[in-house]
Amino acid sequence: MVTFVFAAVLMLAQGLEQTLVDTGSPDNAVILRAASETEVSSVIDRPSADIIAVQPQAAQTAKGDPIASKETLVLVTLPKKDANKPANVVVRGIGPQGLNLRPQVKLIAGRNIRPGAHEVIAGKSISERIQGASLGGALRFAMTDWTIVGIFDAGRTAFDSELWADVDQLMAAFRRNIFSVIIMRAPGRKAFDDLKKQLETDPRLTVQVKREIDFYREQSEVMSRFIRILGVAMTVFFSIGAILGAMVTMYTAVANRTREIGTLRALGFSRRHVLTAFLTESLLLGVVGGVAGIGAGSLLQFLTISTVNWATFSELAFGFELSASIALYAFGFAVAMGFVGGLLPSWRASRLPIVDALRAE
Repeated sequence: MVTFVFAAVLMLAQGLEQTLVDTGSPDNAVILRAASETEVSSVIDRPSADIIAVQPQAAQTAKGDPIASKETLVLVTLPKKDANKPANVVVRGIGPQGLNLRPQVKLIAGRNIRPGAHEVIAGKSISERIQGASLGGALRFAMTDWTIVGIFDAGRTAFDSELWADVDQLMAAFRRNIFSVIIMRAPGRKAFDDLKKQLETDPRLTVQVKREIDFYREQSEVMSRFIRILGVAMTVFFSIGAILGAMVTMYTAVANRTREIGTLRALGFSRRHVLTAFLTESLLLGVVGGVAGIGAGSLLQFLTISTVNWATFSELAFGFELSASIALYAFGFAVAMGFVGGLLPSWRASRLPIVDALRAE
């Protein structure tokens, strides 16, 4: 059970981190207001956005248009399907190139939004959890009815927990005249470095430029670190009980086999041999517990849970992710508990006097 809890905690942190990191693309640049740490807290006015969108470092379409998307993010409260409780949901206003900038996002039902219409496409997780978010449904926020015209699968990334709408219509509905962020395709290190230098040194602008994958990695650090610290602390606490349980089991084994120990010693086996035999048995108990705990933990990969994304204060759906390193850590932890729990009983068994051991009933 302790191994299961330890593996589950690491899988939870890994799943959260992977969900956010995979959201970003190494070829995309994120432009936010200087000193802003999240998209929600960032603001970019229209004149600045127009300057940013025409930078020559941005990749272009076959028609010569820059592959860039001026976007705005708002938080809305919508009821959940199962409990009819409210949930914070991110609505992202995207430009015409918004979908092209995210190759991991695929429409699995319906169609894309039309510019100028009150339409939204919903992430797969949102369509499953929010009332009215299924294809053909309608959502009401900002005193406007929005029709769900498509469902997209973002590959278990953070986009699965978002609604996407036309940026101009979303800004008009919320009476905004500023963007939150600009996403721009800048493939290659040179293009990104040139773009970053150009924008961050432009006296007309007050912005910062980050690689999209690095931006989302930073978003995941605080939450994943918190989960790991809390989970490891709980696991260490529970491991004390597991070690004591292993110790009691091994002390019982020693007490029930005292005569066997005396016989072995009388036949010429050394104390080191007896110590090794009992310690190996304790390690094998740890191995069995480790394999069982990891096996049970692997089943968690079929679950999807949601929590509050501290960066946006919206609900974020993610799953448990089991990696080879997590399995190795959990297995090593189980073996270590078996070793510590069996050390004292094994030492006691090796120190039993031969005569007293042979006389035991």
